Amino acid sequence: MKRDSRLSGVLHVLLHMAQQPGPFTSETLAKAMDTNPVVIRRIMAGLRDLGYVRSEKGHGGGWRLACDLSKVTLRDVYAALGSPSLLAMGNRTEAPGCLVEQAVNAALDQAFRDAEALLLSRLGEVTLAMLGEDLRKRLGSRKIHDISAHRA
Repeated sequence: MKRDSRLSGVLHVLLHMAQQPGPFTSETLAKAMDTNPVVIRRIMAGLRDLGYVRSEKGHGGGWRLACDLSKVTLRDVYAALGSPSLLAMGNRTEAPGCLVEQAVNAALDQAFRDAEALLLSRLGEVTLAMLGEDLRKRLGSRKIHDISAHRA
């Protein structure tokens, strides 16, 4: 099963937006996420609908942050993406006739629910501002060695 990396990519883009003034075009953000600008516009539209970003049309336009980073959690951004599946694992069949497989599914279903609840809880504890602070610390330690935020 292919991993869904949209949350990681969107968080990456939002942190870049927080660090640099000015609007970002869909094309610029698409390069940062290694995807198509149409995908960026679709994702950013969902974030705009919730008030996390805003868009400006015309020359010099693009996407800008429109929220207080200390009030937006990773869970909020995850929800803005449509709450994609958190786990790549699942049951072999959803409605098995075999009693053994029913017992296996029951145990796995509970474990999956517990894991998802824990992960969602943790995502709710981390704000975009906290990620920004972590980034600032990392940049501070790298400036000593004259290295940018992105590795070559």
